[in-house]
Amino acid sequence: MTTKQFETQTKALIDDLKSVCANYGLGNDGNEFKIITQVFLYKFLNDKYVYELKQLEPAFAKPNTFDEALKAYPAEDLEMLTLQISESTARIAPQNFLSRLYEQQNKDNFADIFDQTLLRIAEDNNDIFSVLTQGGEKVVLFENISKYVTDDKDAFCKALVNKLTTFSFEHIFSEKFDFFATIFEYLIKDYNTNSGGKYAEYFTPHAVAKIMAACMVTDTDIQNVTCYDPSAGSGTLLMNIAHAIGEDKCTIYSQDISQKSSALLRLNLILNNLVHSIRNIIKGNTILKPYHKQEDGQLEKFDYIVSNPPFKLDFSDYRDDLESKINKERFFAGIPKVPNKKKESMAIYLLFIQHIMHSLSDIGKAAIVVPTGFITAQSGIDKKIRQKLVESKMLAGVVSMPSNIFATTGTNVSILFLDKTNTEKVVLVDASNLGEKIKEGKNQKTVLTEAEEQHIIDVFNAKEAVDDFSVVVSYEDIKNKNYSLSAGQYFEVKIEYVDITPEEFTAKMTAFESSLESLFAESKSLEKEIQENLKGIRNE
Repeated sequence: MTTKQFETQTKALIDDLKSVCANYGLGNDGNEFKIITQVFLYKFLNDKYVYELKQLEPAFAKPNTFDEALKAYPAEDLEMLTLQISESTARIAPQNFLSRLYEQQNKDNFADIFDQTLLRIAEDNNDIFSVLTQGGEKVVLFENISKYVTDDKDAFCKALVNKLTTFSFEHIFSEKFDFFATIFEYLIKDYNTNSGGKYAEYFTPHAVAKIMAACMVTDTDIQNVTCYDPSAGSGTLLMNIAHAIGEDKCTIYSQDISQKSSALLRLNLILNNLVHSIRNIIKGNTILKPYHKQEDGQLEKFDYIVSNPPFKLDFSDYRDDLESKINKERFFAGIPKVPNKKKESMAIYLLFIQHIMHSLSDIGKAAIVVPTGFITAQSGIDKKIRQKLVESKMLAGVVSMPSNIFATTGTNVSILFLDKTNTEKVVLVDASNLGEKIKEGKNQKTVLTEAEEQHIIDVFNAKEAVDDFSVVVSYEDIKNKNYSLSAGQYFEVKIEYVDITPEEFTAKMTAFESSLESLFAESKSLEKEIQENLKGIRNE
């Protein structure tokens, strides 16, 4: 079976699970995503554990004999076998296998059996697979699923189990990022919108995530680095940077105020072989209480930082708490004031930029999605940040993206690239004229072709100047332009000259004079007509 066929079958499974939810009154319900993502994850973890057992024990690998062979296998031997499986694979006791649930589906109180199975798996894998809150509480893998159904709980859980047994993931565990990125996006596409409240994240477009990762990771010999996102959402940017570096060569760190986002990020890490980083996924407020710190209490420093932070958010409730001495260095350019009206318009992204600058290691790189207005603002916190970037020589460049690259917001965005080691030239790219306009639902979206994406990446990494597209400037050039980071302000103004003879010049001037005389005459005629009409109105 091909990868494409597996992708089609996996998406069909997701659709089937959603159909079950709809049939039991949970379609578009606020809890539907919890059911779908947890049941999908149970299926994935079950098949991954079975797959690992089959790799270690030939008796389990024979077609259609796994359950019988497992029942006959000594418990002590199974325990020893499990010790050989990597930590990235969840431990599932035989009684908690999907096949055992399937055997019990006609028992009374099957919903309780189903729930207890998931809860036991969560408890058995608590240490590695739990997400932490900033207060130290653990958010476990699974919870009671049947509680979200008011009637026919047994039938609901039975329907879910029957959908899960339609095929196996076992043949696709050798697949990498691209396959699971597509599956993950499909899995959460109905749940990753702003309908969930003010903290809900937008799904970062693939073009933006790809460009960010490819322009940051240019060294093929990277080992043991740290990657961080202070506003991680469901993890699109982190997955792209980890994939560019190599999942086994980096450790992921994140923080996000949304519990929903943290749960989705955990799922993304599991799908993409980054289980070792789940312990570093924190549910909490990065700006108010950053979690990741060094032993001396200072903020942790990271080698790679990516972020698509919220641009505007009402943080008036804790704004004054940020003005403590401990934050003076972190928020060096200042903290936006609380407006008299429209508190929801407070520019919180300015705090994220400053936090990221403060969190970079000595060799650190960062890529941040910002409103394009940030790169040219002539006063305030925006300009102070740009001045610091230039004076500290930690700026790599800027890529200004096409409008509507995000279908869900009309804000024009740019990608701000930082690099603590870039002491010389800065590249500014204006990609605003690229892409094709398409409709996505009720919104218009700009989509870049793969060739356009690669062109941006190649020009940026080569620090190449291309007419009307990119410029390469010094830090001194940026100072002289009042710290503007807009490529367009550095483009040369080109005036095209055409040689003509004196006779041609005289003919053109004569034609201009004749045209002007005609226009002046017409103007006088119209003026007279208007005056006559006004007299007529007065006489009526």
